[in-house]
Amino acid sequence: MKLRLKHLFIAGAATMAVTAGARDTYNFNSGWTIGKSKKTVTLPRAWNEDEAFKVGIKDLSDSVVWYRKTFTLPKEAEGKRVFIEFEGVRQAATIIVNGREVGLHENGVMAFGFELTPYMKKGKNKIEVMTDNSWTYHEKSTRSPFQWNNNNFNANYGGIPKNVKLHFMDDVYQTLPLYSNLKTTGVYVYAKDINIKDRQATICVESEVKNETDKPVKRRLKVSVNETDGKDVCGFIGEEVTIPAHSSAILKAQARAYDLHFWSWGYGYLYNVKTTLLGCDGGCKAEPSVEKAECSKESDPVVTTTGFRKTEFKNGMFYLNDRVMMVHGYAQRTSNEWPGVGMSVPAWLSDYSNDLLVKSGGNVVRWMHVAPWKQDVESCDRVGLIQAMPAGDAEKDVEGRRWEHREEVMRDAIIYNRNNPSVIFYECGNQKISKDHMISMKAIRDKYDPNGGRAIGSREMLDRPEAEYGGEMLYVNKSDTKPMWMMEYCRDEALRWYWNSWSYPFHKEGDGPLYRNAPAGAYNHNNDEFVKELVNRWYEYWLERPGSGTKVNSGGVKIIFSDTQTHGRSADNYRVSGVVDPMRVPKDAFFAHQVMWDGWVDDLKPRTYIAGHWNYKKGERIPTIYVVSTSEKVELVQNGHRISPSEHKFRFLSVFKDVEYTSDKLTAIGYGADGKEESRYELETSGEPASIKLTAIENPTGWKADGHDVALVQVEIVDGKGRRCPLDNRLVKFSLKGAAEWRGGVAKGKDNYVLCDTLPVECGVNRVMLRSLSKPGNVILTAKAEGMPDASISFTTKPVTVEGGLTKYMPSDGLKSVLDRGETPQEPSFKQWRRGVQIVSAKAGSGNDPALSFDTYENTSWDSSSSLDKAWITYKLGEKTQIDDICVKLKGFRQTSYPIAVYAGDVKVWEGWTPKSLSYIHIPLKNAPAADTYTIRSTGSSTTRDAFGAVQELDKSNNDKKERASYALKIIEIEFLKNLK
Repeated sequence: MKLRLKHLFIAGAATMAVTAGARDTYNFNSGWTIGKSKKTVTLPRAWNEDEAFKVGIKDLSDSVVWYRKTFTLPKEAEGKRVFIEFEGVRQAATIIVNGREVGLHENGVMAFGFELTPYMKKGKNKIEVMTDNSWTYHEKSTRSPFQWNNNNFNANYGGIPKNVKLHFMDDVYQTLPLYSNLKTTGVYVYAKDINIKDRQATICVESEVKNETDKPVKRRLKVSVNETDGKDVCGFIGEEVTIPAHSSAILKAQARAYDLHFWSWGYGYLYNVKTTLLGCDGGCKAEPSVEKAECSKESDPVVTTTGFRKTEFKNGMFYLNDRVMMVHGYAQRTSNEWPGVGMSVPAWLSDYSNDLLVKSGGNVVRWMHVAPWKQDVESCDRVGLIQAMPAGDAEKDVEGRRWEHREEVMRDAIIYNRNNPSVIFYECGNQKISKDHMISMKAIRDKYDPNGGRAIGSREMLDRPEAEYGGEMLYVNKSDTKPMWMMEYCRDEALRWYWNSWSYPFHKEGDGPLYRNAPAGAYNHNNDEFVKELVNRWYEYWLERPGSGTKVNSGGVKIIFSDTQTHGRSADNYRVSGVVDPMRVPKDAFFAHQVMWDGWVDDLKPRTYIAGHWNYKKGERIPTIYVVSTSEKVELVQNGHRISPSEHKFRFLSVFKDVEYTSDKLTAIGYGADGKEESRYELETSGEPASIKLTAIENPTGWKADGHDVALVQVEIVDGKGRRCPLDNRLVKFSLKGAAEWRGGVAKGKDNYVLCDTLPVECGVNRVMLRSLSKPGNVILTAKAEGMPDASISFTTKPVTVEGGLTKYMPSDGLKSVLDRGETPQEPSFKQWRRGVQIVSAKAGSGNDPALSFDTYENTSWDSSSSLDKAWITYKLGEKTQIDDICVKLKGFRQTSYPIAVYAGDVKVWEGWTPKSLSYIHIPLKNAPAADTYTIRSTGSSTTRDAFGAVQELDKSNNDKKERASYALKIIEIEFLKNLK
């Protein structure tokens, strides 16, 4: 008999004693002072927040700064144990309560906690936190530095830039998932035996329970799974466990659940899993009501918000809910920062930013170098964004105490985030690590998250079977075993201000200062050329996608999503390689990705987008127009006149040259293979600037008067019909009245206009930020600009009840999941259209073992001698067949072109120069005869010149190694591909 467990508790509900011993969790963010200031502020807040985007990363201030707060314990906390939870500090924090030192935390990344019970007193209490965010901070006990405290990539927002909570618990309680200091692991929820099609899974719950009494106690774990709106899904109870005095034990329960909705990309479906303890310590008169439970008294309720999904990592591909997904997203700085406030934004704004990333077509965010804070982790759960979670590192493997730091942070991050369904990849390093280190990290995963369906790996672990996924930074890798997705591609940069070189402000493409004494054109793009480059770069991954052969590439993440206050290479003091600017105003690159990425693999939605603007004059000739489209055929239309592209390249890009402006409307139409229209996009010329348009972007639950919540205001210069004027760059002066403070925005100019009350629109638009005060009230923002009538917008902030420095209101309260993309589709995401033909053996005219050219390891290669008559290799295939394509990765691929000839048996089927690439090249063969041997011969001396000179890493040793020109032939990997009918 199939038991529908969602009805399990109904029969006994009338006799179940509901005398729960309460656990109380409070928001502890209110009422802090920073340094010598007497003004109280609400956390999270970095003490140097004013410098966010104002200065370069290396100029961010570092110092010892004190945070202080006086608070009053509520009556319900009397007799309970008191714990404090910090989501993170930078870099180190010494905690002092009522003049007594509690402890020290130093890693600057992860959440941590302390028990405060011995330090508390009735009534008022005082907590002080001495923070030290020195760039050169060393661990006090060992004098070892922390590898990730690095002024190239880890923006130094000092103090307490993340949330703080206070917890009150009974003497028998479910622990917190805070290993450092507390050494506790909390609740662990996971699903097994998942059946996606039938929408069922076994829900498993494990909870560490601590008994701080002087006697053993017996407890069972009761679990109820509910929709986030409170609707019951199922409930179940575990076996009774005896917990010795002053000890802990793991309580477990599991049951089959039905009618589940599985978490997916753009479908942040979540459940609340409530765990309580059943049992008492004698003297309880409640009637037993569940099986043989000694007591039906409940205590210590804990709610874990989580989701359920199925993952697999096999055949060189990543499977989510039984469907292959090609990774496409962004390598985002973990600080995920904003001008004027740094990383310390409210939860709704994290949702806004992360959901924009999804709306651009991104399905994965790879946080860079250090673990994300809990607010971003939970935000990704809600918006349906897969996370690759690092622990802490810099650019290379380390030894000794510095390696132990990395293990400790990985342990803490896994325990803290293992219930978050969006975390699917654990990243052990931003560069390859040793075999022993990979095994060590995998052991940590297996100990603390053995059932979470998460792969653990590292960059460049191409030939390490211990890593469960891999991939390099700049290049393309392929596999038929573990998935390979690229962890950081396309370093090009473009400021949002620049359209193209023939539009105001007439920035010459690539114009900017040298970077490391070399031309920096790739870092000073105009936006139309930035679009072209991004399409080109993605195309190399698209070519090797699932379905294109037996060995495939699983995608990649572009660096970065939003412009960041970390080291850049352009003329600006921050990195501008994002597809949105620091205020999340989209660049054209955002929409280009939206076109290319709106699908899992091949199942792309028809989309078309015209890069640029259409504010030209009649008769003017536009040198280049780029159209990004999923369609193979694209036309431009003006006044019914159709214009064909000059070229179609990189699969998604149509290029139109020398287009005359004849109409105020330009339409791009994409056509399917049947000749029918699939999609269209239209640009329209705006008229003369007429007014200022202000638009609010605010907390969907209302702007909270908590001293931390913010509202964004978008300002546009529009014409008489309300259309944005894309070439307007006038200064706008703002004045603010009421219950808010000015945090401003960003623009090109002195100090990037950070915190200035006057700043320009760029391309007709900009945004500013306002932060609430701790008292509610009305807010009026007025904008003035030359030649424009004044514009105003008004708000009312909502009160938040704070008593004694504590509030039950949490910043994420009321935020809803984003379900826009719907549940995981059932049909396949791609069709296998090509397969690899097995290579049985190989022989060569010279060099080392020729099998190294097809051993599946991209860190090995076959190299011939430099004697031309011996620079050849012959492959024996497992079948005699017609080959349609040869895919090969040659040594020195980004700098070296080889002249070669290809023979099917004795018949020459191709001759020419191999192109330079970011890894693999394809040699298409037309009408080659069926053969079971293929020979590749060098026909002359190779040529060497870097085709991607600007595409470099901070550590140049990671760039592809330069090869000397010679007659030698050098093959890293080769495949022979056959099209399927």
